[in-house]
Amino acid sequence: MSELYIVGGRLRRSVFQKLEEWQSCKEALIVQLDPRTGTSRTCVSHISPDAVCAEELPAILFKAATLREGKLYACTSTEIMIYEVPSFRQINYISLPCFNDLHHVCPSSRGTLLVVVTGLDMVVEITLEGQILREWGVLEEDPWIRFSRALDYRRVPTTKPHQSHPNHVFELDDEIWVTRLRQRDAISLTRPGRRIDIAVQRPHDGYLFGNSIYFTTVDGRIVLADRNSLQVKKVYDLNQMGGRPGQALGWCRGLLPLDENLVWVGFTRVRPTKFQENLAWIANKDQLHRPSHIALYDLSRGVCLEEIETEAHGIGIVFTLFQLQPSSSGDQRDLSSDLEGQSSLERSSANRGAGPD
Repeated sequence: MSELYIVGGRLRRSVFQKLEEWQSCKEALIVQLDPRTGTSRTCVSHISPDAVCAEELPAILFKAATLREGKLYACTSTEIMIYEVPSFRQINYISLPCFNDLHHVCPSSRGTLLVVVTGLDMVVEITLEGQILREWGVLEEDPWIRFSRALDYRRVPTTKPHQSHPNHVFELDDEIWVTRLRQRDAISLTRPGRRIDIAVQRPHDGYLFGNSIYFTTVDGRIVLADRNSLQVKKVYDLNQMGGRPGQALGWCRGLLPLDENLVWVGFTRVRPTKFQENLAWIANKDQLHRPSHIALYDLSRGVCLEEIETEAHGIGIVFTLFQLQPSSSGDQRDLSSDLEGQSSLERSSANRGAGPD
């Protein structure tokens, strides 16, 4: 099984005050993890400069990243970095005043960058030099009606509550699409009116794989939509495939399909927030603190094959999972067989043996 890379951030701990989500992390991290041995190493550790952060306790973490043709396109809340892989040498850096709570960056088919500016409820297309080419308000209105071009939004701690909270941008043929958390859908920005209805819960990732678009929802489901008809064709509830009774899996985000059946999924520890509507999907409010982890699922059999806690490896908030050299199908089948023969206690014991880098 190939090593996994986890993109996210190290949690900030405070015994003196309750931290909000936009204060949650102190360091952006990319960690390489070997699922077989439980060992890890830090590939990138980044702390944003003061000039592009809020003054008090800014959240510094990597949000959703994209691996493409030997380059990793990563973003913090206010910055974009491009790294060569596997060396992780930084080859580009962009930070613009409109960047607030960025959630995803990916290269476009035109050689530009598509950036989800969640804090301003919009998506922008920029050049590699940082010139803004196009802007889309995800609510079909000019985002600058509600926001001001005169402000440096990198210095604004939060613009919440968001009216849409876009999360993930992707290209489908010649169209640009984005997922919208509050509207529970994905919409085409370049062909207005085209929409994928993700009614079961609030979506995050939009990941093209084969003939399907894979969406995660915050409550631990994977929704498959047909890339041609744009209709949902299958919903997998990961809560029914393992885990601990009575506990939420965590904030589900980060998706890595290995094939049509095997998929790694990330889960982030649920933390208290004053925006309680964001946690309405959790039935049992007394059990919110399951540690952040990643899990491997066999969707065809409806089973969880492995779980690995990530906080021991520095990652308290999980955003993206990727591999540099995906495993062969034979290796994946061997892994499934090996793990199926282990008891959950044996797997849990093996996971606890993993230590920090």
